[in-house]
Amino acid sequence: MPDLQGMDLLAAFTQELELCNVAKGEHVVVLTEPTSRDDYIAAAFGAAQSLGAHVLVLTAPGGSPAPLPSTHTGAGPGLQSVLADQVAQDTLKRADLVVDLTREGFIHAPVQQEILAAGTRIIFVCDAPEVLIRNMPARADKDRVQRGVDRIRTASTMRVTSAAGTDLTVELRNSAPEFQVGYADDPGRWDHWPSTMVLCWPEISNGTIVLDKGDIVLPFKEYVRDTAVLTVSNGQIVDVSGGADARMLSYFLDDSDDKWARYLSHMGWGLMRSGDWFATAMYAKDEIMGMDARAYAGNFLWSTGPHPVLGRDSYAHLDIAQRGMTITLDGEPVVSDGVLVDDLVTEG
Repeated sequence: MPDLQGMDLLAAFTQELELCNVAKGEHVVVLTEPTSRDDYIAAAFGAAQSLGAHVLVLTAPGGSPAPLPSTHTGAGPGLQSVLADQVAQDTLKRADLVVDLTREGFIHAPVQQEILAAGTRIIFVCDAPEVLIRNMPARADKDRVQRGVDRIRTASTMRVTSAAGTDLTVELRNSAPEFQVGYADDPGRWDHWPSTMVLCWPEISNGTIVLDKGDIVLPFKEYVRDTAVLTVSNGQIVDVSGGADARMLSYFLDDSDDKWARYLSHMGWGLMRSGDWFATAMYAKDEIMGMDARAYAGNFLWSTGPHPVLGRDSYAHLDIAQRGMTITLDGEPVVSDGVLVDDLVTEG
């Protein structure tokens, strides 16, 4: 029987590339490695052709510079073969759109910024087919996330609290707010399908983060089972206490042998209303990146390790998604007990 998986995904990839504003005559590069999904390659190739674009598939040898295994961790260090190959980089810079089907992407690799500076758009795709289709973005989502960015840009302080005991105060000055919306439509734009979230890159934060049962720790792709208490001072985790989950976090931070491992990175909240909190439990760990958890509407997402605004290059990247939090900007809530405040979910 012929392999029909790629054809089955053609409509979804075509809709995605239309959102990415692929036009007749543009050049689309489908970036892959040997372990990339064949059905995604076929669907991306067919979608680009159907929209009248010139399309080619660039397959580079696998292998990541990060010490973690390449199992969709979200660390985004890129392929070593591309990082060391100027010809490959130049090919990507000359494309109008790169459909990145590698296992980890290049989000935290400085070379990606060079590619974007050339005007190339990049859309990263690595979650399971059902996750992509269920969380298909819409044009109106861009207005929603941009309103969140505007709120961060005009605020001075973000405070995050929870019934479990979280109480974190974050200074927003120079925090470089940005968003992910699930498609890359503007020149020099990177995005991730699926994703709908608002985030920023603060330097100073102080207080306590309590990981409650049912929160999700990525890239472990595990639900918290024992409450863990993290003490944060000037943007650095200075103490981790609790049970098995706290011990696991401490081991990870210590074993990474990375000077930035205990420093907070980006933080913000999700707006993806189609997100499924239980998707992490329903797939094998190498099948998903975990964007349902990362972009889940009303979550609080924070991370450790890399911080491009402050020039911190790190592979010790944790993304921790929490439910039931209250997030305020200068005292005004944008998320209340894990529920988005109306002005950020109104279509417009």
